[in-house]
Amino acid sequence: MSEKSDGFVGVFDSGVGGISVLRALVAELPHEDFRFFGDSANAPYGEKTEGQVLELSRDIVERFLAAGAKAVVIACNTATSVSAGVLRADHPDVPIVGIEPALKPAARALPHGRVLVMATEITLRLEKYHELVRAWGGECEVVPVPCPGLAARIERGDLDAPDVRELIEGYVGAYAGEVDGVVLGCTHYPFVRRQIAEVLGPGVRFFDGGAGAARQLRARLADAGLLTDRGRPGRVEFASSLDTPAELALYERFFSLSC
Repeated sequence: MSEKSDGFVGVFDSGVGGISVLRALVAELPHEDFRFFGDSANAPYGEKTEGQVLELSRDIVERFLAAGAKAVVIACNTATSVSAGVLRADHPDVPIVGIEPALKPAARALPHGRVLVMATEITLRLEKYHELVRAWGGECEVVPVPCPGLAARIERGDLDAPDVRELIEGYVGAYAGEVDGVVLGCTHYPFVRRQIAEVLGPGVRFFDGGAGAARQLRARLADAGLLTDRGRPGRVEFASSLDTPAELALYERFFSLSC
């Protein structure tokens, strides 16, 4: 095994949301080592300017690479939309995998359905999202649903609290019984999938980009000859810009959640 293939994969998000992607990465690549960084001190990215998101993302990636990362996963839809192209240009020899709203699989599964895309305001505003709709929306009725404040509320935990249900009711309650699918276009939102389903009613299908990002990472590592051949299970390490024992314990708790 080469020293390079023995490196870790860096995964980052504005906070706990990217842990939903991390779980998919670990399931797909159980022998790889992962280091997750949550920028919780600056969360949520979806409420920052594009310039701020790019600067924060660049800094995190530079620190990952300085520490020996062999690849990076941007486990944040907003950061992917803003920074993935720039970061790939900055580091053309590093596999950099992003995530995007899972509209393609939703449209294929529900070709004539009504599909909500729940996401941050910045994700829905950027051209990357509109390109995605034009490319894959097909004959679906695609309904963008901005969810200001939801990612920040998920960061606090206690996801069964009444105010979480009230927030979700405010975003999607008007669509109860009238949609076929929901694209969870922010990596925080899979952690409240059950609560969203309870508001919308039975029969709604959910789609998120975690599994697709995991498959893409495997392919990029294989193409670059960077897949580990270790027989042992990989390690998962957590770090946060909000560097407190309580925050790291929250990350561990989200990693162990069923969602």
